[in-house]
Amino acid sequence: MKKDTANLGYVLFLSFVAALGGFLFGYDTAVVSGTNQQVAHLFHLDEMQLGWYVGCALIGSICGVAVAGILGDKFGRKRTMLFSAVLFSLSAIGCAISIDFTHLVISRIFVGVGIGIVSIISPLYISEVAVAKYRGGLVSLYQFGVTVGMVGAYLVNHVLLGLAETGISKVADVANPTLFEWIFYTESWRGMLGMCAVPALLFFIVLFFIPESPRWLILRHKEAPSFKIFHRIYGNEEDAKAQLESTREMIEKESQYKSGQWKYLFKPKIFKMVLVGSAIAILGQFMGVNAVLYYGPTIFEQSGLSGGDSLFYQVLVGVTNMVTALIALVIIDRVGRKKLVYFGVSGMIISLLLISYYFEYGEANGLSPVFLLVFFMFYIFSCAISICAVVFVLLSEMFPIRVRGLAMSIAGFALWIGTYLIGQLTPWMLKNLTPTGTFLLFAFMCVPYMLIMWKLVPETTGKSLEEIEKMISED
Repeated sequence: MKKDTANLGYVLFLSFVAALGGFLFGYDTAVVSGTNQQVAHLFHLDEMQLGWYVGCALIGSICGVAVAGILGDKFGRKRTMLFSAVLFSLSAIGCAISIDFTHLVISRIFVGVGIGIVSIISPLYISEVAVAKYRGGLVSLYQFGVTVGMVGAYLVNHVLLGLAETGISKVADVANPTLFEWIFYTESWRGMLGMCAVPALLFFIVLFFIPESPRWLILRHKEAPSFKIFHRIYGNEEDAKAQLESTREMIEKESQYKSGQWKYLFKPKIFKMVLVGSAIAILGQFMGVNAVLYYGPTIFEQSGLSGGDSLFYQVLVGVTNMVTALIALVIIDRVGRKKLVYFGVSGMIISLLLISYYFEYGEANGLSPVFLLVFFMFYIFSCAISICAVVFVLLSEMFPIRVRGLAMSIAGFALWIGTYLIGQLTPWMLKNLTPTGTFLLFAFMCVPYMLIMWKLVPETTGKSLEEIEKMISED
């Protein structure tokens, strides 16, 4: 293929559009943190009901992941993202105008389904339109979108809470506020959840300006439109024809297996990669990533840092995530997937051990809580530069095109099960294992992750999806 003729601007545009799904993921995951107290007070929720309000979106996400691959393979990547945009928009509006707790929970479950779908289809689409040289960074745009969405949610929560505090005095009739006053002043949590409709509608609109995945079109024997898309991506006819032929050749090779998707999935070499993908997806959760993000304020409270502004710490964590994700986006195709994981997970182990040491011996040795804060932030940096940046890139690369959507759904399902379990188990672990034992467990779980990456995951940097597929099938 010719060198440096790819239309990078066009590929960036396609990737940014798909990465808006990541923004919606991040926003809807983080926004709930600023609404908990208001919702609990308004609907008189006990601890279990509040936990259900926070966790119901995870149930929706598990359902969304379970069907994402099937929808993406059957109806195409673009139409599946359009469907998720509709879910985000309707559920945001539903949350904003919820008349009771049941209505609110149902709306949150639907937004969870949207989150589950985009967590699979958005990085999959980017992977299938990206050129090999830049694919890692382009797919990482999705994770960067997630972190930007989280920061956006924290800032929207902060702004709307301030607006409500200053605007409530302007409400003419508190007992019968207007719709605007009801959503943004008297019950500002509605505005926090409802604001997701704005980027969701933007996502829906701009999706009409991008094409379907050219690789999916070839899978559906639509080679003429696929060639046009490849021609625009690569900038010349020679590379477009070469890529089309390479993809078609791989699909024809797979087509010799007359069995259905599921039987093909259970071919030993393919099933091995599905197990490997599922393992790195679920282990990433048991290395403490979401435990730290979800329960950071609780952990800080146990360390003596509770006097600080919790919203400030949330923004600090979000900004660290976002900046580090941007760094990972720039270097992932230069450093390589596996080297980033080795570096980042090593940093995670060190920080987790030092956090555990602080909880066990910090007070006796007169260590300041700032010690914990420093290594807490180093842990976030190490996560974001490695497993958070790499996992969706690898999952979008390591499966054959014939079952790529389905295999990604299975690995994504494992990831969301892990997320749900760690969300439920972390309070129990902090109480029964103590923070010391909990962080030691997280550090221990980093070891099998490193071993799997070392022994079972191939380095995919700089290789086309078809080259990766050949490499895995011949392994």
